[in-house]
Amino acid sequence: MSNRIIHYMEMSGFNWLVPVVRLIRGENRREQARDLFNQVGLPLIAIALFLLVWAAAASKVDTSLGTLPGPVQVWEQGGNLYDDHQRERAREAAFLERQEQRNAERLAEDPDAEVRWRSYAGAPTFVDQVFTSLKTVFAGFILASLIAIPIGVACGLSKNLYGAISPLVQILKPVSPLAWLPIVTLVVSAVYVSDDPMFSRSFVTSAITVTLCSLWPTLINTAVAVGSIDRDWINVGRVIRLPLSKQIFKIAIPAALPMIFTGLRISLGIGWMVLIAAEMLAQNPGLGKFIWDEFQNGSSNSLGRIMFAVLVIGFIGFLLDWLMVTLQKWLSHDKQAGQ
Repeated sequence: MSNRIIHYMEMSGFNWLVPVVRLIRGENRREQARDLFNQVGLPLIAIALFLLVWAAAASKVDTSLGTLPGPVQVWEQGGNLYDDHQRERAREAAFLERQEQRNAERLAEDPDAEVRWRSYAGAPTFVDQVFTSLKTVFAGFILASLIAIPIGVACGLSKNLYGAISPLVQILKPVSPLAWLPIVTLVVSAVYVSDDPMFSRSFVTSAITVTLCSLWPTLINTAVAVGSIDRDWINVGRVIRLPLSKQIFKIAIPAALPMIFTGLRISLGIGWMVLIAAEMLAQNPGLGKFIWDEFQNGSSNSLGRIMFAVLVIGFIGFLLDWLMVTLQKWLSHDKQAGQ
């Protein structure tokens, strides 16, 4: 039973808990205690030192928005943001309840009456902005992956195709998201025209910007990985007359999977950074807009809220990378993936 628990921990990225399980079942206590200290103790010490330096230095930095907040003040602002979210959700519930009550009374007086249902139009909270950014980055990342992986596989299998599109990739790859954003905004405004759109225009603009900036690492890694496969494997597939689809899904992709996931991890990280910049510049809903609005607000709490948002952005980036590593481990059955 404990071996199965250890296996699941290693596959899910919780390696730091493995020494705890081994200690519980009585294995070499000194060795497991040392592993636990290396995997948990040292990172905690580093974080504690960072917080101490931050707290000591923050009070000595004066900005136009006041003294730089320390860890305690930033944490308090995080709590205030969550309280704001709770109050906004309570107002939304009260609004919907009043609306339902009015419509029920109108229908009671006249069963044929036309009732109107309105959505709550309150300002999005910090928590709302977090989920908006997450939905947008995943939409852009998935679209980028659907484009990059097939093209990368095709380029890896065909040197002529790789040579044909390589200059185009090298030209477009370094383009900044701030350069793409005006073009994408204009194109989406011209093409995405509907009286009842499925997605908001701001969402489409941000997602496409993320796609354009994050597909290149996956495309390049996939092409290089597939091109580096032992050609004997491909030749064997041709000798036994495997269909092209099976050569791709049974030979090429499984063999290239580690490098493909490396590209996907890089792409998702780039997409997350690009999205925040795009939201700030275009004022599209999300964490980037939240930071810019707080900067423009200039209240005494703004700097603490901005710093809390920055920490949340970093923590989410860490979780996104952990998610990709865990997915790679489960799909490739490689416990060492991502290390």
